[in-house]
Amino acid sequence: MLDIKTIRENPEGFKEAAQNKNIKLDVDRLLVLDDERKENQEIIDDLRAKRNEHAKNTKNGKPTEEQIEEGKKIKEQIAKAEEKLNAILPEYMELMVKVPNIPAPDVPVGKDESGNVEIERFGNPRKFDFEPKDHITLGKELDIIDFERGVKVSGYRGYYMKNEGASLQMALMMYALEKLIQKGFTPVIPPTLVREFVLFGSGYFAGKTFNEGVDEIYKIENNKEIESDGQVNKDYKFLIGTAEPSLLAYYANEVLDKKQLPIKFCGFSPCYRSEIGSYGKDTKGLYRVHEFMKVEQVCLVGADVEESDKLHQEMLNISKEMHKEIGLPYRVLRICTGDMSAGKYKMFDMEAWIPSRGGYGETGSASNFLDWQARRLNVRYKEENGEKKFVYMLNNTAIPSPRFIISILENFQNEDGTVTIPEVLRKYMPGNTDVIKKK
Repeated sequence: MLDIKTIRENPEGFKEAAQNKNIKLDVDRLLVLDDERKENQEIIDDLRAKRNEHAKNTKNGKPTEEQIEEGKKIKEQIAKAEEKLNAILPEYMELMVKVPNIPAPDVPVGKDESGNVEIERFGNPRKFDFEPKDHITLGKELDIIDFERGVKVSGYRGYYMKNEGASLQMALMMYALEKLIQKGFTPVIPPTLVREFVLFGSGYFAGKTFNEGVDEIYKIENNKEIESDGQVNKDYKFLIGTAEPSLLAYYANEVLDKKQLPIKFCGFSPCYRSEIGSYGKDTKGLYRVHEFMKVEQVCLVGADVEESDKLHQEMLNISKEMHKEIGLPYRVLRICTGDMSAGKYKMFDMEAWIPSRGGYGETGSASNFLDWQARRLNVRYKEENGEKKFVYMLNNTAIPSPRFIISILENFQNEDGTVTIPEVLRKYMPGNTDVIKKK
């Protein structure tokens, strides 16, 4: 959510940004509502000041009939003005939460993912001298992934990782954590069950509140819990789809010192996604599942676009380094306006080569939100002169387990049906396992 003053200074820019991001937003209506909001708020403030002054004048001695009537009149006027303000605020807030960040100048304009631009490619797709298998077949034959029992127990898109498959998944997580710790990131295992403000603040709701028809989030129906004072808390809770929201909310409603910045977190967590917008897509295998593990990068930096761009590239470079070390051919995409969410200023996608797809598949995204999320979460810092500013927030996928496992199994398979473990991961495998063989 942005500052209304900023929107007023450049309404045409925000209209263009909304159009390019495929967001239906009436900026002119928002500004009209803001005028009405300010007008009524000023009336309320003036009346409250008048009421306070009236109270002082009637403090000593018994108030006269005229004073009593005047007090009632002021009270009624305040109530009417508050009623008008309360009628305006819902529509005003609904429009405000839709206002997008204006994309960076180098972001390509496009209607959808077809407008994304490839900017880098590394490695050559493997050419097999035998008929390669997909990860579903390999997983079954090597007894490392069980989809049938996963569906039986969990439902659509359920799965079990087992034997070396389970070890490989944890090896990826440990490799990513160790890499990021070495790069100066603080390791965190955050809550995966969070309050509503966390997901609104980080931009994972399309509107002000959860919309089950749009938001790909799991809401916990049994939301009652007993607090330490014995009271029942009925706040709704949600499962996170990535560690990002929990990490961003770590400093919610706090003021940091500039010396603390930049703050770099690497968060490991299970991730849960309803994938309601992907019906019929990638229905087989691990490519699009409801739960998985992931290591995420999150950074908080001062309100400086150049500094945030530099950190954005640093995070992306770490992802490229990990793809290279594991041995996965990849490409980098500069994401266009129509494939970016409202709050993003700039975004890149990483994609690894997946033989069974005959193409690349997304393995991560690196995004710069500037202060869009920080304003919602109220995370600020204090400059040396005492001025308080909102931090800039960035995030980037380090390693999501499913798609790396797909790419590893398919790219490192051998003619005899075995799969070679990438050398960089072997030290995290029990017994330094270097090959997955049939049982």
